[in-house]
Amino acid sequence: MLQLKKISFILLFFEVFTAQAQTDYYTKKGYVIEGYDLISYFENKAEKGNKLYTKTYDGVNFMFVSQKHLDIFLKNPKQYLPQYGGYCAYAIAEKNKKVSINPKTFEIRDKKLYLFYNSWGNNTLKLWQKNILKGLQKKADQNWNTIKEID
Repeated sequence: MLQLKKISFILLFFEVFTAQAQTDYYTKKGYVIEGYDLISYFENKAEKGNKLYTKTYDGVNFMFVSQKHLDIFLKNPKQYLPQYGGYCAYAIAEKNKKVSINPKTFEIRDKKLYLFYNSWGNNTLKLWQKNILKGLQKKADQNWNTIKEID
């Protein structure tokens, strides 16, 4: 019986500890990806959402262009979440840093959304695509596991 209580305590401690560890999302302007609609990206469009169609999920706010897009998201939110919390995929891979993005610079690869910094002549999407065969995606996945929680 004592062993069972120890296991229960350990599980309870683990649940409390992991509940506090939250993924950090790029939330400039109060919304993930500056309020751009996640579903639109999967239609190959970068569209700014409408405040009428807002949803809080995983502790952060998301905006959508329509009720239809919001409903699609609600059916399977994890399918549409941006990789690396919406931070620049290239910077996560190459610098192990969370860097802001241009919400209009994105790529859908293997049914996942990747976003990129694009300003002052520095389009990291192009660098990502040029170097993806060098294992950038795998490197970004590994790096993200060490920096994904809120600081």
